[in-house]
Amino acid sequence: MADVKVKKESSDPVDIENRIKALCQQFPHGITDQVIQNDMPHLEAQQRAMAINRLLSLGQLDLLRNSSGLLYRMKDAQTASKMKGSDNQEKLVYQVIEDAGNKGIWSRDIRYKSNLPLTEINKILKNLESKKLIKAVKSVAASKKKVYMLYNLQPDRSVTGGAWYSDQDFESEFVEVLNQQCFKFLQSKAEVARDSKQNPMVQRNSSFATSHEVWKYICELGISKVDLSMEDIETILNTLIYDGKVEMTIIAAKEGTVGSVDGQMKLYRGVNPIIQPTGLVKAPCGLCPVSPPSQATAAKWLRFNTHTSISLGIKHCIGDIH
Repeated sequence: MADVKVKKESSDPVDIENRIKALCQQFPHGITDQVIQNDMPHLEAQQRAMAINRLLSLGQLDLLRNSSGLLYRMKDAQTASKMKGSDNQEKLVYQVIEDAGNKGIWSRDIRYKSNLPLTEINKILKNLESKKLIKAVKSVAASKKKVYMLYNLQPDRSVTGGAWYSDQDFESEFVEVLNQQCFKFLQSKAEVARDSKQNPMVQRNSSFATSHEVWKYICELGISKVDLSMEDIETILNTLIYDGKVEMTIIAAKEGTVGSVDGQMKLYRGVNPIIQPTGLVKAPCGLCPVSPPSQATAAKWLRFNTHTSISLGIKHCIGDIH
C-alpha cells in the first residue's frame, strides 16, 4: 500500500507574511484576525501576531478599526513612503483621517474610531500637521471646532460654506449683488423678447434662459473673486424664485447639451410679481441661498427680531440659526 503524503502547511515567517498580504489583496477593504485564522488554522496566535506586527512596522499594512474590531489593509506605496518612521498609533490616526475624505473629522470622532486617549491624539495631530501630512480646517457648521483632513485635499463645500462664506463669515452683500445681476440678466432677456414683436407664445419661450447662460453672464462680469459653479448660480436663481421674481420650467434636452443633466434642462425667466412678497419671504432665511427656512428656524428668527432690526437679524440668523 502506497504511503499517503499529507501536505504540511508552512510555518516560515516569510510565507506567513506573504499569505497575509495575499489575503489583503484579495479583500481590499481589509481583513480581520478571524479571516487569517480561517485561512491558516495551523498557526498559533503568537505566530500570527508576530507576522502582523512585522508587516505593520514595515509600513506594508494599515491598521483600522470598525464595529467588528480591528481590520488589516494593504497600504499603497505612496502612503507608505509618507508614513515612514511613524509608529502604529500615528499610522492609525492618519488612516482614520484619510478615510474621512475632504469632509474631515473632529478630534472627538478620531478618539472614538482609534480608541486612543485624547492627550495622545492631540500630540499625534500636531506631529502630523508639522509633517504637512494633515491640516486643520474650520467648519462653518461649528466655527469654534476644527476638522482634520489630508494636507493636499480641497475641503468640501459643507465644511467651507462654498462661495457664500469668506473666513467663516457669510457674504450677504455678495449674495445680494449676485441676486441683482442674475435678475437683471433675465429682465433684459425678457425685454428683448417683448421688443421682438412676435406672437405672445414665441415671446414667452424666447424670454427663458438656461442656468448655463446666466452662469456665463456672471462669469464675464467678473464680480466674483471665487470660481462659481452652475450649481452656485442655480442656488441664487432659487432665491429669486422664492421671492417671486423668477419662474422656472424643465424641458427635455438631448444628451450632451450644455447645461443639461440626465436629459433635462432648467430654464428661467424674469417675471413681474402679481403681489408683493410676504414679510417672511423678505426675512433673511427667506432669501438665504444656503437652504430654505424650516418652520423652527423661521419661528426662531421671528422671535429674535421682535426687538431687533432686520440688518442685525441677517447676521444673527446666518451665524447662529443655520
